Amino acid sequence: MVHLNYRDARPIYVQIIDGLREQIIGGVLRSGDKLPSVRELAAMLTINPNTIQRSYRQLESEGWIATIPGKGCFVCGGEGLQDRERERLFVVFDETTASLMALGASSGELIERIEKGETEHA
Repeated sequence: MVHLNYRDARPIYVQIIDGLREQIIGGVLRSGDKLPSVRELAAMLTINPNTIQRSYRQLESEGWIATIPGKGCFVCGGEGLQDRERERLFVVFDETTASLMALGASSGELIERIEKGETEHA
């Protein structure tokens, strides 16, 4: 389901959030799909259930999933999910771009990286 990288600088709960978001955006998880219970996913990933609970809570607050008491967590549908995720990533992009320019990166370097990324992911 979600792959963890213990060498990643991001906390485990953030890796879980990002992994589930990617699966929802990519269509691997569809609206109405039931997610593993907190205990099931914790056992699969061999991590503390509180970490899973934290990830699920964050995803629920962002509208990616919904919890139905007694039934579990389910992927939410909705037209706005991809648009919201795109906007969230643009905010991250803007912040990163500003930081890079403050460190002396030129706009030409940034454009070159963007164009390189387009050809690598095409």
